[in-house]
Amino acid sequence: MVVSAVSVDEDQPESAEQQTDPLGDPYLRTRFILPSRPVTFLARPRLTRRLDHSPPTPLTMVNGAAGAGKTLLLADWAAGRAQPVAWLTMEAEEKRPGMFWAHFLHALRTSGRHLSDRIEDPADAHHVDRRLLSAIAEDLATADPPVTVVLDEYERVTEPDIAEQLEFVLQHAGRGLRLILVTRTEPLLSLHRYRAAGELTEIRAAELAFTPEETVALLRLHGLRLSVQAARALVDRTRGWAAGLRLCALAAQESQDPEVYLKEFEADRSTIADFLLAEVLKRQPEDTQDLLLRISVLDRFNPDLANTLTGRADSARILADLHRENAFVEQLGHSWYRLHPLFGEILRAHLSVRRPGLEPELHRRAARWLRQTGSLPEALAHGAAAGDWDFTAAALVDDLAIGRFFTGLRSDDLAGLFSRMGPETTSPATELVRAARDLSHGDFRHGTVHLRQARARLDGVTGDPAAARLSCALLEALAARLTGSPTRAELAAESADEVRQDVAPDLLLKHPELPALLLTHLGSTRLWAGRFEEARAALAKAADAPDSASTVLARKESLGHLALIDYLDGWLGRAEHKALEAVAEAERFDPSPPAGSAIEQVVLAGVAVDRNELGRAKTLLDEAAEHSATPHDPVTAAGRAIVTARLQLARGDARAAVEAADPDVFAVVASPWAESHERLVTSAARLAEGRAGEAAEILRKLGDDQPSCTTEAARIQCAVGNVDEAIDLLDSVPADGRTGPAVTVRATLVKAMAADAAGDTATARRLVAQALLDARRERLRRPFLDAGRWIRPLLVTAPLDRLAAGWLTAGHPACEDPAGPGTPPAPIVVEELSARERDVLRRLAQMMSTQEIAADMYVSVNTVKTHLKSLYRKLAVNRRGAAVRRARDMGLL
Repeated sequence: MVVSAVSVDEDQPESAEQQTDPLGDPYLRTRFILPSRPVTFLARPRLTRRLDHSPPTPLTMVNGAAGAGKTLLLADWAAGRAQPVAWLTMEAEEKRPGMFWAHFLHALRTSGRHLSDRIEDPADAHHVDRRLLSAIAEDLATADPPVTVVLDEYERVTEPDIAEQLEFVLQHAGRGLRLILVTRTEPLLSLHRYRAAGELTEIRAAELAFTPEETVALLRLHGLRLSVQAARALVDRTRGWAAGLRLCALAAQESQDPEVYLKEFEADRSTIADFLLAEVLKRQPEDTQDLLLRISVLDRFNPDLANTLTGRADSARILADLHRENAFVEQLGHSWYRLHPLFGEILRAHLSVRRPGLEPELHRRAARWLRQTGSLPEALAHGAAAGDWDFTAAALVDDLAIGRFFTGLRSDDLAGLFSRMGPETTSPATELVRAARDLSHGDFRHGTVHLRQARARLDGVTGDPAAARLSCALLEALAARLTGSPTRAELAAESADEVRQDVAPDLLLKHPELPALLLTHLGSTRLWAGRFEEARAALAKAADAPDSASTVLARKESLGHLALIDYLDGWLGRAEHKALEAVAEAERFDPSPPAGSAIEQVVLAGVAVDRNELGRAKTLLDEAAEHSATPHDPVTAAGRAIVTARLQLARGDARAAVEAADPDVFAVVASPWAESHERLVTSAARLAEGRAGEAAEILRKLGDDQPSCTTEAARIQCAVGNVDEAIDLLDSVPADGRTGPAVTVRATLVKAMAADAAGDTATARRLVAQALLDARRERLRRPFLDAGRWIRPLLVTAPLDRLAAGWLTAGHPACEDPAGPGTPPAPIVVEELSARERDVLRRLAQMMSTQEIAADMYVSVNTVKTHLKSLYRKLAVNRRGAAVRRARDMGLL
């Protein structure tokens, strides 16, 4: 049976003394009954279970801001208890001890507790006798079950004598009294002693906050439907504040589109604003109201920053008081605070009304204070809000943080912040920022204009603009990379080396991304010029940059470029390893890695073409086009053009190959290897079309001595019958160990072709055997498929058929061309998949999550992750989808 907390025996009326307080006024019945709960009240079992703590602690404190749902939570809990609860809602009159204890005793009697005859109500409103307190404690100590007393709005009790007396009674009543304080502030009690003894139960703001699931349930009681995901955004904005959620729900009921209202409501134009202004702001003294209005422009603040905005010296005390009073000032630790999001919105709107025109000045003061204390991102945000672009751009440049436009770490936020900067500011710093903003989006035409203007203005600057000059060198190197200008890149590198000596060492250590980015741009430009070894030296240094989130993009880009060099030199395994390392390097910090040139995807696609995995190559090229943030980067564009053209040739589409081989990029200097590969593709296309003469003529204009180009030219010359020219070309390739299997296998096959054409079958067979052995390690298939018909009779004879079986051919005598209508050869994996890995692979194909795979296989999640890591390595992929696609291509699924 549930007993009401206010049930009384109406047949036994109280005496006249019990019906009036020490001042002779009647007791107000509403202060001793449970507050009523609205029909839309949501019971929260997770909190009532805390209140039902067994065994109950002598003291319980429910501490939260106005509207946090404290009172209704306790009322709901009390109404559901089998034993009565004494309830007392405090008022300001209880600052007098006699009045407090008179109301305390009346609450006990109202709940049905019969008190000893020795306990008489205080006659003096200002004083209580110690004997009365002892009598109350002695009477309660015998209570079985214990008496529960709830003191609501206890923050009104500010008299130390009352707190001391209440603590005396609580201590001596022992287990006979359970006291529950409902308060907005910290009570004047020795809470630390109760905590240490395990005799205190606390429910604070964090627990009172509604969860997304509770929010969904609350809105449902109001006839509203909202997903948990949408509710989560509402909870983030309201911090789960009960009153705010209820007021939002009531307002949404009147809206034509409740769901949109809940997502986009304007706090300053709602009943929430009325509540917070009345319950929080207007209860504060004038000087505290002024402080709250001024700090509303800040996302976070400490006393020193608040003093800067207010001109006061006592902000520390005021902020501590506001936090202690749960006045919607949240403590972040280390003396830092923030305003409740809704309260901040409302205060900012109120600021513009009460202090019009003050907001820009507040932002300006905040920006300068934050700049001096090293909080650059916040300083930039406030400088932009103040419209002080000279200060904001100078803060970024002087901090040597211009490289943040290119790190992928909130780079879009930085670009968006400076997008509001108008053309009226023309300082060196603002021009550098404009150049960085444009170049970060691949707009080298406008970027170079601003860069030229910045350089001209820097020449007229007095003092020591070392940081600005080093920033300028970085942007010059990027502009050189985007325009294919090696000379400009080298000059930028020299300028950076000179000015770096004048930059404070701690500033350089703070920004490791700047030298890493500069080396990446220099290496890319050297690569464009065909100076592979010099490029490798710069890129290797960039790849070894300090391991931090700010250098991820530079290291990823440098590894991708190193992979391209290996690919062009014919080292497919090395190229693939570096490309996958580039992808993994970025994903180690973020599953959605920062965008760059996506050159590593291009290299992986090129490797796939040479292995005749054409479907995978197409997928990788599509991914590269989708993820590339610099589509006009010459090196990446040339690499993509080469791989795409080779893919089209492998598919038998000569015309598409010729079109793809010519990248649409602007470059000051032509790239010898890019031009040579374009001519090779065109020559191969002419040969495929039966135009042998044109194919040979195109090769005579080949201007690069790169081994891969020379070898491919020799193959085409041999195919058109120019055997002697082909051999001469091969003899010109230096035997310096630089070239990898993708080049040497092709060279060996050209020699075999020449031997076969001369009738020397034994030499041809020996050379083909050597090529098969070298190619098998790298899974090279295209050189054999591109060799022509002459090689097919050789591949079906022993022992060549055994050397080709299982990876180049499907294990039967005939060797069909996969690009044609025949059956494609059976691909292989580097290592065989284990039974467990195959089980995981099958579940991946069913779109099961890691947790679902673990549950389905009865293993731990970590075990599944280990299998996935091994699976990715063996399939040479780095993502789930890629693993499934590749497995299907290879017939594993």
